Amino acid sequence: MEEGRYISLEEAAAQFGISHSHLRLLARTGKLAATRIGKSWVTTPKAVADYLRDEPLRRKGRPRKQ
Repeated sequence: MEEGRYISLEEAAAQFGISHSHLRLLARTGKLAATRIGKSWVTTPKAVADYLRDEPLRRKGRPRKQ
């Protein structure tokens, strides 16, 4: 994960309007650049913003509406 100001997933959830549990799932599955410090996951605001801008990554695995 790139250097920068780390924030907890709780902070990221509040800042970006995404649930904490969803961010934790993204971190565990490697879709969100994050790392564990002890029992807590941390990420950077840039990593969350990058994930939200990456439409193909966000849609991967979702059924398409026709």
